[in-house]
Amino acid sequence: MLPLAGASLAAVALAGVAVYTVGQASCADPGRYVQHDNGQVELVDSCVDPAQLPTEHHYDRNTPEPAEPAVNEMTDRITAP
Repeated sequence: MLPLAGASLAAVALAGVAVYTVGQASCADPGRYVQHDNGQVELVDSCVDPAQLPTEHHYDRNTPEPAEPAVNEMTDRITAP
């Protein structure tokens, strides 16, 4: 019974912290997403600072980077002549 009470108390405390955090958020306008004719989606009218967002990586996401071969004591036995 004690573990259940402890877990319930922790859940209530975390929910309270979440509600408090959202209530203290200083952004009055959450913004909205707009899809342009070219298919690009943009967040507009928001208090998100674009300078704090990570930069975009310019690479083809469909092409994975080449993997390094696994090397351990078992591969030494297989490749040894």
